[in-house]
Amino acid sequence: MFQQTAPSHLPWRSEGLAARAQAPILSLSLRPNRSLTKRGMTWVMALVALGLAMPLVPLAGTGAAWGMLPFLVAALAGLAWAFRRSVEDGRLTEELRLWPDLITVERIEPNGCVRRWHANPFWAQPRLIEDARIEKYLTLKGNGREIELGAFLSPEERVELYAEISGALGRLRAIPTAASP
Repeated sequence: MFQQTAPSHLPWRSEGLAARAQAPILSLSLRPNRSLTKRGMTWVMALVALGLAMPLVPLAGTGAAWGMLPFLVAALAGLAWAFRRSVEDGRLTEELRLWPDLITVERIEPNGCVRRWHANPFWAQPRLIEDARIEKYLTLKGNGREIELGAFLSPEERVELYAEISGALGRLRAIPTAASP
């Protein structure tokens, strides 16, 4: 979906983002929603551990308790693994920036891998596909490629993102250039 490109081949990297004279017209940072904090995860783990231990209390000291114990520990370990994975996946970010002469998307994966895409904003086209396999599938097309945006967002958030990007591109295209009559 995103092309991995060496930083030296990217126009905004060769100049350096800090070297750009003007701030971006639009700068968005997209992140997955994390409704459960680490403290909340700790509480959930404690409550689940307590709940899993309750059936063991009446069976304490019997063979049945020892028979149930590995499965209860496995259930608790599975929940801990799922929470850890959720925290890791929450580190995913997508950075979209729009200047008069350039639009960039930088996706930073949870493992640290960075994928970059860029295009001329006058040719870039956001698309919201209503009848796709994924509800309200949002893509950005330009520079001969089409990339997915905000796959981790809810359908309503993708509609809002589409409107924001379309509006910014529309305002940019309405600005007269020095070459126009």
